[in-house]
Amino acid sequence: MKSAIFKCFSIDIACMATKHRLTNAFSNAKKITFNDQSKFILFSDCHRGDNSYADDFANNRNIYFYALNQYYKNDFTYIELGDGDELWENLSFESIFKSHKHIYLLLKNFYEKGRLFMIYGNHDMVYKNKDTVAKNYDHYFDPVTGTEIPLLPNINFHESIVLEHEVTKQKIFLIHGHQADWWNFGFWRLSRLMVRILWKPLQIIGIADPTSPAKNYKELIKIERRIKRWIVEENNQLTIAGHTHRPRFPEPGQIPFFNDGSCVHPRSITGLEIENGNITLIKWYTDITEDGYLRIVRTVLEGPRKLKNYLIKKDV
Repeated sequence: MKSAIFKCFSIDIACMATKHRLTNAFSNAKKITFNDQSKFILFSDCHRGDNSYADDFANNRNIYFYALNQYYKNDFTYIELGDGDELWENLSFESIFKSHKHIYLLLKNFYEKGRLFMIYGNHDMVYKNKDTVAKNYDHYFDPVTGTEIPLLPNINFHESIVLEHEVTKQKIFLIHGHQADWWNFGFWRLSRLMVRILWKPLQIIGIADPTSPAKNYKELIKIERRIKRWIVEENNQLTIAGHTHRPRFPEPGQIPFFNDGSCVHPRSITGLEIENGNITLIKWYTDITEDGYLRIVRTVLEGPRKLKNYLIKKDV
């Protein structure tokens, strides 16, 4: 009886903490207006690493680069929903940049066109600090010319973003999602220490980090349940997150909680496109032709669905 009471009390505390964090993030979010001509691609959880055996991103970086380059050519705005850089396993950004320099130069192209927005997650929580962002992203050293070259000078990393439609005034709340994960939000420094000392060496030999919600199904369900509870309490506010690595695409009439998945699925990446007033869950992966040639292809997993079908209906 006592254990049941304690369990219910713990659940209530976790839900209240999640409500406070998400409400605060929503209230203080960066605002971006859009319309039906706007085009966005949302990826998260790239976990760009140092190209070692522990670098999960390395397996999909060609897929990611090809896909992102297609979006660049087609005038999409890129919004990264956190955990872009793997700063738990890696002590320095320099090794990450050197391993995936072509990726960062592509991000630079987006940035110079005003089409790049970044959200931090638990694995790159240090980007709450503007000095850390400046240290990593303002410039990079070019060994050929022996000079510092601007990368993404003055870029900001946000906890959250709200997209607001110019006509319908519909709001789309973008977060990483660790706000509903008490361990990875409140104790992220301890989690980072455990990953660096213990789990990264074990990951190299194939043992997964059990603190990750992507590897812990029960914890994943709890996190999603807390976010959905907040959404309902906020009059079914359409919300898009990452963090759990599990893609979600509700039907109109269901709780409007979307998840773009991750870029570290086995041999594929998933994301969400917003285009022509629609939202679509997509996957990019490597396929093989009948002639034996490899190619990278895009496929639709869910949608497209009209965003207005998820519009909050207010009583008159």
